[in-house]
Amino acid sequence: MSQYIHDDKIKKLEELANQARELLIGELTEAKSGHTAGPLGMADIFTALYFHILNHDPKNPDWEERDRLFLSNGHICPIRYAVMAMSGYFPLEELQTLRKFGSRLQGHPERERLPGVETTSGPLGSGLGQAAGYAYAARMDGKKFRVYCAMSDGEQEAGNIWESAMFAGKYKLNNLTGIIDRNNIQIDGMVENIMPLEPLKEKYEAFNWHVIEIDGHNFEAIVDAVEEAKAIYEKPTMIIAHTIPGKGIKDMEFDYKWHGVPPKPEEAKKFLDELRTLGGKITSEHQ
Repeated sequence: MSQYIHDDKIKKLEELANQARELLIGELTEAKSGHTAGPLGMADIFTALYFHILNHDPKNPDWEERDRLFLSNGHICPIRYAVMAMSGYFPLEELQTLRKFGSRLQGHPERERLPGVETTSGPLGSGLGQAAGYAYAARMDGKKFRVYCAMSDGEQEAGNIWESAMFAGKYKLNNLTGIIDRNNIQIDGMVENIMPLEPLKEKYEAFNWHVIEIDGHNFEAIVDAVEEAKAIYEKPTMIIAHTIPGKGIKDMEFDYKWHGVPPKPEEAKKFLDELRTLGGKITSEHQ
């Protein structure tokens, strides 16, 4: 049993994550474009961040002492939008404007459009360098907030990721925590077939990172890993979160073809029914 989170809170987080998945299906179906599998797999991580881990204030998104969350793999932003709306950053109804002309909710998050977004995501591999630079500057300024960077496993194939990892390791950025979505898929297939990453843990350790591997759908494990990272004084921490792409929808799980495809209306109805059934199972399991 975790000393950092109790069973009632875990139950609540599970329910919120499932609600976020339902909202995700709705916004992608309305948009008729966007990414589905990765966002479903990261629903638990983002729910844990916004509803338990991050020190933030949706009513004051520019609060100076807030924790900073950088999203490197910006294409999974629909799940971040869903959780941000649930947190109170903007109305839930605005999710229906995803990817539409003039919307604040573009296919990659844009810092100047949406309060609470720290950086504009773009080319994969850029986020860790941005987060490391921010963490380094924060330490120079004596700031106490923490910096988090969410990344995909596919973008670990980019060389600038490892330049950033080297920088963070050299300067012992203990205020920086990375989270890799280790879902094993990318747009063209399975990651290990396209460009093998293993041994990923040992690679980050060689760059002077503290590395924790977890089940990315286990809220106790997510929270415990973040708390462990706070206790590491001499180096940055990388959390490798093993997740299931398409989590919650059996026909989609582990199918890389859903990486960048939205549901059609008839598929969305089926998927929502499945997620609502899953929500009932979550409730009964904790009674």
